[in-house]
Amino acid sequence: MNAVVSELPREAVNAKLVALISSAAVVVGILLSGFVLDEPAPHEIYMAGLIAIWALFGLRISRSVAPLLVLFVLFNIGGMISMTQMSDLYETPMYIAVSLFLALTAVFFAAVLEARPALYSLIFWSWVAAAVVTSTLGIIGYFGLLPGAEIFTKYDRAAGAFQDPNVFGPFLALPGIYLLYLVLTGNPLKMMLYAVPLLVVMAGIFLSFSRGAWGLFAFAAMLLTATLFLQSASGKFRLRIALMSIAAVALLVVAFIAILNIPGVADMLTQRAQLTQDYDSARLGRFARHIIGFQVAAEHPLGIGPLMFGLTYGEDTHNIWLKALLDYGWLGFVSWLVMIGWTIGGGFRILFRNRPWQPYLLCAYFVFLGHVALGTVIDTDHWRHFYLLIGMVWGAMALEKRHQRGLQAVGKRSSDKMVGVAGFEPTTP
Repeated sequence: MNAVVSELPREAVNAKLVALISSAAVVVGILLSGFVLDEPAPHEIYMAGLIAIWALFGLRISRSVAPLLVLFVLFNIGGMISMTQMSDLYETPMYIAVSLFLALTAVFFAAVLEARPALYSLIFWSWVAAAVVTSTLGIIGYFGLLPGAEIFTKYDRAAGAFQDPNVFGPFLALPGIYLLYLVLTGNPLKMMLYAVPLLVVMAGIFLSFSRGAWGLFAFAAMLLTATLFLQSASGKFRLRIALMSIAAVALLVVAFIAILNIPGVADMLTQRAQLTQDYDSARLGRFARHIIGFQVAAEHPLGIGPLMFGLTYGEDTHNIWLKALLDYGWLGFVSWLVMIGWTIGGGFRILFRNRPWQPYLLCAYFVFLGHVALGTVIDTDHWRHFYLLIGMVWGAMALEKRHQRGLQAVGKRSSDKMVGVAGFEPTTP
């Protein structure tokens, strides 16, 4: 073995070593994203260092990824301009700094995935690992299985290693959808290897009692299942999807009935399952604040300053579009709108193309769409995993452009060869 290694060129050995180290560094960053008990979290500190180091050693922003960087920069410039409308800055400089940092993480992941598409698998499995661990912590905390485990709950709901169950639940959606994909399409002999962590993650989603997380997972799961069913031309595979879907629903029903027999769960479910809560429909509840907020935004094109709406009305906007208008001004709103629209349109255009990264794109895209819908009732601009979703979709978009350029180059070489051999240029029909 040593003889074989010694025969390899030093450059090849060094390149392999750098690839392993950089892959491990990305894995650590994803694992840390599942643990945000305080801010700044270890994830922020680590990712800031990782992005800086990667930038020093050759991080390349291609023309395919550059628009994402431009839109996020404009979005945060809008936030900086909005700060000028405040008489007291409070903690807003740090807030905008975090917004800019998170934007850079999306650009970073898009760029590294374009350069090394093999990282998709590592990122997804690292996210699954983080989800299983933080879900387990949430389950332990909810049922009080260990002394001091209440740190992993909030408002009598599972929160895992997160500050808020309403962020904890959506964080688990992508790992849950990916595990569901593997259950539906993977080797039947390995099904239990995927089904067990899937149940753990789904338990975490359920015990978060986040209506948004419930709807997000159900929405993405239905889109994924329908896409797999319709995209396949194999009757055998379609039958498998149908049978697995029925089995999954049956298993969930059994688990649901069992968990309802646990004291306190049924009461919390009854409370959280209501379409609106008191804080939604009260005189100055969430929906009333939406109306007020849009009226204020119409009168202040530069915004009113980050976090000012919550300080004025006692609660945050709980609507990402309204937050963009008020905290980042009209410039920030337009930038956010274009970025979201570009991600939706660009992702959909390549969604059904048979590529090595298609399974990852399917899962990330459907969960991203769910987060966009969720943004109408909650602020998502500082959700770390949301930016990772954006980066993964843009990474696939950039890979597709590179793939198309490769096909065009092959076609051009073939055309040049025909000219050289036959003495004529091919005509275009």
